[in-house]
Amino acid sequence: AFSGNTNADSVVYYKLQHSIKARFLRFVPLDWNPNGRIGMRIEVYGCTYRSEVVGFDGKSCLIYTLNKKLINTLKDVISLKFKTMQSDGILLHREGQNGDHITMELTKGKLSLHINLGDTKTHPSNAQINITLGSLLDDQHWHSVVIEHFNNQVNFTVDKHTHHFHAKGEFSYLDLDYELSFGGIPVPGKSGTLSRRNFHGCFENIYYNGVSIIDLARKH
Repeated sequence: AFSGNTNADSVVYYKLQHSIKARFLRFVPLDWNPNGRIGMRIEVYGCTYRSEVVGFDGKSCLIYTLNKKLINTLKDVISLKFKTMQSDGILLHREGQNGDHITMELTKGKLSLHINLGDTKTHPSNAQINITLGSLLDDQHWHSVVIEHFNNQVNFTVDKHTHHFHAKGEFSYLDLDYELSFGGIPVPGKSGTLSRRNFHGCFENIYYNGVSIIDLARKH
């Protein structure tokens, strides 16, 4: 509850301690000044927000080649927003020489994260990890995704719903190429995932360890 002014001219200003994101704001008067007239005027000031959007037509993809000097093998954070009307499509893919790969894709409106360690002979029980979150994500509204990988701890978040899990075996030492693909797989891969379709829709604010991928693409 916020206390208002006590006269006709003064302004009462409140600054929220934490930022909020909302489509609508509703203000409900709880009590009026007994000595004044009934009335209320409110102004809301927002925060700066940077939006960079890229569109995919189902045939294209965006490839980011990592700077080897900046790679932290123990920490990876990938974040983005997406919206689409298609229920299936590859959002993210990265693979290595021995069949190791990480793939994030929409399947029937749900978002799945697939992690394959490649070496099924050495680690047969841990070779494949599949996590699915969300539903009806093909509703043409923005949905946020964050993948955090710290050592063997992985956090997979879709619209603030997070799945925490420990990846056993050699996941902290995945043998992956220095190339990250958004929106699809550019060439036939070693991981055998090419039967899946590319993404058709929009991405907003793609970040890899704090680096804006869309900003780099605009600057070529």
